Amino acid sequence: MTDRSTPPVFTRVLPLLTSVPDDPDFEHGYLDLLGGEAGEPSGPIQSFWESGPGSGLYDHVQSIARRVAPAWYRIPARSRPPEGGRVLDIGCGPGNATAALGRQVGPAGLAIGLDISRPMLARAARGETSGNVGFIRADARDLPFPEGTFDLVTSFAALQLIPAPEEVLAAACRTLVPGGWLAVMVPTPHDGFLHVVSRLVGDRTGLAFFDPDQIAEQLDDGGMRSVHTHRTGPVLWINAQRPG
Repeated sequence: MTDRSTPPVFTRVLPLLTSVPDDPDFEHGYLDLLGGEAGEPSGPIQSFWESGPGSGLYDHVQSIARRVAPAWYRIPARSRPPEGGRVLDIGCGPGNATAALGRQVGPAGLAIGLDISRPMLARAARGETSGNVGFIRADARDLPFPEGTFDLVTSFAALQLIPAPEEVLAAACRTLVPGGWLAVMVPTPHDGFLHVVSRLVGDRTGLAFFDPDQIAEQLDDGGMRSVHTHRTGPVLWINAQRPG
């Protein structure tokens, strides 16, 4: 159901949902599918990023990182979205990457950013919403889209903060069209200072560090093909294709 209060991009997003709300909530410029559910942060780091000051700082940090080390954020060529394609960006934060994906797919395409943080999504909706870029508040472990919706599902430096990341990967693969690509980037300070600190404090940081072999095995067991993991500086890229 849409009316004049529906932001234009959501006339394209709503029909893609598994279940369309009777009264969609666009009060803050994004589609809120969780209502009063706040969601439990995975730890103090995620809790800070989800706060108002944290979301602003995250925006600046990400902007600096993109300028200093653009290769860390560059989607491998094999998995770049086609013109006119549909893209889901999980853990979109302030929406910069989602907007860039929207430019890649062009006006006929669609890029949807998904996050659980209200401050992050408010910032994204304010600065990055366009005719083919929109934002949704939802649980990444239970994506609100049916099987075979997206040509590309991606996530930039967010999966390490989401509880049960293996569930997120499984959900992401499910929503891909045959031949569609998964492209995920996560920090991986292997044997570095952050990794040592994380081992010392246990799970209290809420951060997850990914073993490339384990991730590849999970995706392979899940039926994905062309599974590839590689490190670029302190980040790990994970790519896989859903069989056509």
